[in-house]
Amino acid sequence: MRLPAGARLALLLTRRSLSASSSSSAPPLPTSRARTEGFGVTSLARRHHGGRPSRRRPTPTGTRPVAARDYYDVLGVSKNASQGDIKKAYYALAKKLHPDTNKGDADAERKFQEVQRAYETLKDQEKRSLYDQVGPDQYEKASAAGGGSGFEGGGFGNPFEDIFGGGGGGGGMNDFFRNMFRDREFGGRDVKVELEISFMEAVQGCTKTINFRTTISMQTGLFRMQSTCTKCGGSGKTVKEFCKTCRGNKVVSGTKSVRLDILPGSDNDDTYKVARSGGADADGRPGDLLVTLKVREDPVFRREKGDIHVDTVLNVTQAILGGTVQVPTLSGDVVLKVKPGTQPGQKVVLRGKGIKTRNSSNYGNQYVHFNVNIPVNLTPRQRTLIEEFAKEEQGEDEKDAKAAGASG
Repeated sequence: MRLPAGARLALLLTRRSLSASSSSSAPPLPTSRARTEGFGVTSLARRHHGGRPSRRRPTPTGTRPVAARDYYDVLGVSKNASQGDIKKAYYALAKKLHPDTNKGDADAERKFQEVQRAYETLKDQEKRSLYDQVGPDQYEKASAAGGGSGFEGGGFGNPFEDIFGGGGGGGGMNDFFRNMFRDREFGGRDVKVELEISFMEAVQGCTKTINFRTTISMQTGLFRMQSTCTKCGGSGKTVKEFCKTCRGNKVVSGTKSVRLDILPGSDNDDTYKVARSGGADADGRPGDLLVTLKVREDPVFRREKGDIHVDTVLNVTQAILGGTVQVPTLSGDVVLKVKPGTQPGQKVVLRGKGIKTRNSSNYGNQYVHFNVNIPVNLTPRQRTLIEEFAKEEQGEDEKDAKAAGASG
């Protein structure tokens, strides 16, 4: 089974951590001048001969660490055994080794606990997948870290929490990974604000200063401990003298100011993330600031992604005879040629006159939509000319109708 990406990353970090821990705590190899008494190494002791320190190397003592038993061997199944086979093997061994049927047998009780531990891991597909990848030794080290006795605990926000559950009172493998990920987490509160800007500010880009209320860290009176203690609760920090302003909470409500560069081509509801500029937690670690843009509508331009639309009104003679008209664009007014017989609702395209695409050198287009203004109040001469035009147009229509009837 393939682990999630976050869990695979945590697994890699775990392997490195365990490897570094093993190499740093490994005893020095005995030399030919050292007297061996097992496989460990005792602390260095000086011996004097004639007033000078002896060059004798450390004397190895101790016992060889016992390798963890493979969980598959404990249950007596193969590594590709199905869940049904694992469950069947577990019930058979549990019945055989149960303390109620082996009262006073310490060896049977030990084996029973070993069988339970193996089954709790192999019955869960994700735990089993992790076990198959790291092996029994590293898996046992991780499960024993933190003084726990299993996989209880949770709620510490790293990729292994989903695998090892979220109940219980802490400890075990969850504590192991909690300590590992603690320095990588940020406990501050994310702050979400809305910023209103104009249409042209969004199109061209701008710089804004944002003022907002949030929690601000109080850094006076803190000192770092060298080891975990009951007073600091395992956080590694404690307060020497409580601050009168924050009353020992380490944070107060205040105003923060952040400068934000808005990129050209930004749009309504775009969200900018300003890392580590949000509210602080008790340890002074800030969250993020999330700024959502609210772009005001423009009275002239309408936006559709990278394209813009404008309306231009023609009078009757411009629509009929053609001509030129002045049209606004993002870079200033331009003169546009109008073709004779332009119809209401007809549009023309100005290539590359739209909005610059964000993080790109490409520009959208501008669409000019034509509307025709029909006059309401006519002068007597205008009315006479229109009536003459109507008569001529009517005459032409009658001629066309007679010609069509004759041909039919």
